[in-house]
Parts: sequence; C-alpha cells; structure tokens
Amino acid sequence: MATTVSNVANLTGGINAGNFIETDVDEQLFRFNSDDTPLMNLMLRAKRVKVNSPEVDHYMIDEPAATFKTSSSLSMSYAQQSILPLDANDQNLARPFTTLLVNGVEGYTDNGVTRTPGRWLMLFVTGQDASTNNPVVRAVNGPKKNPSDEFCGVPSIPAGTTVTILANSLYETQKEVDPDLIVPQPTRVYLQKRGMNQVVSDYFESQRKRLPFSKAVIAEQAIANFKVRGNRTLWAGRPGKMKINVPKMGMQYVYTTEGLRWQFKRELAHSGKWTVERLIRLAKMFFTGEDVPKTALLLAGKTLLEQLQCIDYSKHPEIQISQRQNTLGWSVTCIHTVFGDIEIKREPTLDRLGWENCGALIGEDRIVHYVYSTEHSFSDRVDGEEATRNGILIWDAIALKGSCHIWIEGDGNAVAENAFYMWDSEEAPEDADPNTRFLLICDCPGMSPDAKAGQMWTVTKTLSGSGADQKQIDQWSRVDD
Repeated sequence: MATTVSNVANLTGGINAGNFIETDVDEQLFRFNSDDTPLMNLMLRAKRVKVNSPEVDHYMIDEPAATFKTSSSLSMSYAQQSILPLDANDQNLARPFTTLLVNGVEGYTDNGVTRTPGRWLMLFVTGQDASTNNPVVRAVNGPKKNPSDEFCGVPSIPAGTTVTILANSLYETQKEVDPDLIVPQPTRVYLQKRGMNQVVSDYFESQRKRLPFSKAVIAEQAIANFKVRGNRTLWAGRPGKMKINVPKMGMQYVYTTEGLRWQFKRELAHSGKWTVERLIRLAKMFFTGEDVPKTALLLAGKTLLEQLQCIDYSKHPEIQISQRQNTLGWSVTCIHTVFGDIEIKREPTLDRLGWENCGALIGEDRIVHYVYSTEHSFSDRVDGEEATRNGILIWDAIALKGSCHIWIEGDGNAVAENAFYMWDSEEAPEDADPNTRFLLICDCPGMSPDAKAGQMWTVTKTLSGSGADQKQIDQWSRVDD
C-alpha cells in the first residue's frame, strides 16, 4: 500500500490529515528480527553461486555411487569367469580392473575348500559381456575344485545382494585405466524474482515530523514483511515457468522457485512419542551416510520443538543438552550425541504454514544460494505523481546439496519415495503399504529372525495358495539405509 497521509489516517482510526497525534511508539515493534526468517538468513550465509540464467541445472549428489545390487541370483560355478547380473543403470559402475566386495557372501581360504565366516567374497572385474553389458568377474577368494587350481570359481550370490565398489587393481606394467563413470542427473531449478516497492507521497514526507513514526521505521517494517513472505516461499514454493503479456514490452517469462520442503530425498514419517532412542537413530542416519556433513541444524516447528524438549533424558546421562550461540549468531539448543551434535532452532514460518509438527534436519554446509541478480535497491520519482518509489529487487533460489538432509514429517504426510517410519515393536506392523520402509528401534522377530535394531526393512505383498484358499501375505526384506 502506498504511504500517504490519507492511508495512514485510515489506519489510525480515521484521524484527519494534518491532525496526527504524537504518541509513544515501541520502536521494537517494527524492528526487523532475524529470528523470524531463519531459512532466509541461512540461505544468505550459504555458498553463493552466481549464474547467468534464471534456469539452473542443479546437481544434488556430487559423490558417485558406492554400492549397487545384483538384479538376479548367480549360481555357483567353478568356471574361471562369471557374469554378474545387474540392472541396466548399474552395469557401467563396475569398470574393468575394479575390485568388488560382495556383502554377506562368505569367501574361502587359499585352498578354496574352507569357508571364512565373516570375511566376505571379493571379485575382480575383467571386462563386460558383449551381449548383456554386465560385468565379467573373477573371484579373488572363491571356491576351488582342487586346492592346487590356479583360479577360483564363484560361489552362489543371491538376488538383491549389495556389492561395494572398491579401488581398482592394475597389472604390473599397466598405466592406463578407464575413467570413472560419473554422470549425475541434474534437476532444473528456477530462480524467482522478488521485489518490494514503497511509495511515499511528498505531502507525507512534509508531515513526517508530526507523525508518530518515521519513514525509516516504515521502510524497516516493509522490508521485514518482504523477508517473511520470501521465507515462506523458500519453504513452500512450487516450481513453475509461464509467459505473460507485458504492455509495451511483449511476452515475458515469470519463474517461481521450488521450496526447500519439496527438495528432500529422505523423509521420516513420524508418529507417536519422541524418545531418546528415536533421536539417536535419527542422528545415526544423518551423520553416517555416504554424505557426511560437518554440522546438523534442525529448523523445527513449535510442536516438534516441544516434543523434543519433553523427552526423558534421565536414563541417558551421556546425552548433553546445552544452550549456545552457533556460527550464524543464533541462540540454539544443542543436543550432543555420539554421532554428532544437533543444533535446534525454532522456525516460526513452519507454524504459519501449518507444519508445526515438522522440521528440517539440514547440513548447514550443504546448501547453495543461486543468484541471477544480486539484491539491489532503487529510488525513482513516480511518473505523473508527487511521490517517490523506493524498492528492492532480488532474483535467487535455494537448493540442497548432498543426501544427508532429512525432513521430519510429524503429520504423517510424507511425499518422498524414500520416506521411512520408525518401528519400536517386536511384532511386524499390520496392513503396511507395499514398499513402505521401517527403521527398527529394536529387534523385530515378527518381520524376520535377522531383523535387528538399526536396520531398515520393507514389505512386499505376495499371494499364497490357490483358488478360495489364496491369501495375501507380507514378505519382509532388508534395504539400505
């Protein structure tokens, strides 16, 4: 709204122009408070990347894959070489001369007869099969028909077995090797142009000495409102690109950016009461993945914050809770766990968006601030009016890097494909949706004798029996965290 004497008079109860009353005004009322827009302040402190287009190809995961899984089972063979069955997306990860560790499959001693419990099988990639494009492998510590055989065979490998990629191993005179195949998939990020205008009439300016507040205070409040609305956009905006017809300028694009809420690849669909065990499991998932951040910052809604504060920590004296000032200058509550410290900060915007039960566990050093046009201000005379237009323009976007970040969905409305639940019962959950993932807080023999605390398990539905006796049963299997 334009700042004129008439408009201000309307807002103050209809006091006529020229009859403003001097009153005491709490100057803190309009003062900008950085604690009200934590995400925006976090973005402004993040790594800034200047770009030359409002459309950016953003690579969230920089680190190549460390593991893959077999697509089908491989039968035991004493042949010198075997073909390792993989999905098409994983076939090029195992390059020639690479060594692979087959998780959970026991290897053999040098005689090729005695198994080595707990010491896994290792494979050596010799090339790729011309017909299937799968890697051709030889076992380093596999079975032998005769202890004197020079080459090992390959033991049976079940479908879905996790295989870890190790370093390559070259022959004596070799110096050339295939380059690593790193082809990350980008996502398109739109940078949104945001602006704030303030129009001050000349007559208002002439009356300012009689007003109960100055132009500077009004500008401060306008900027605060601009940042609060921008902070909501940084959380909840949806990406878009559309054309509009601008008079005298023709067709132009309008871009809207994607909020941070929709960028998370991992989501905890939480229900029930928070406990120390659940908090530690969350810290474990955050700090022990392939992407290990330096810090953990939890921006939380008010109800989630209350639940975390009400956890009974008396049985875990090793967990320390302290108040401190973090690198951003915020006063935060710090919870110390063996995996790392979690700094907790209330985010009022989550409450305004209806996400008071939710929170974002973010790696502070894993955020990118894309800037197409650096924030700048302007002051112009309004054409045909006795007024001045002051404004701020900025064109930017925020994006997550890495895979450590976790969205805590306290309302159970998870949207990510890799959303998971915490499960703290020895009995398997009933009527679980197919492919739902459960992080076990305790051993769960109801799923499987092998289902141990700290593991992630999922369920698939299979049909058993035939005819009228046919029924659906749950089949549980372990998945990667």
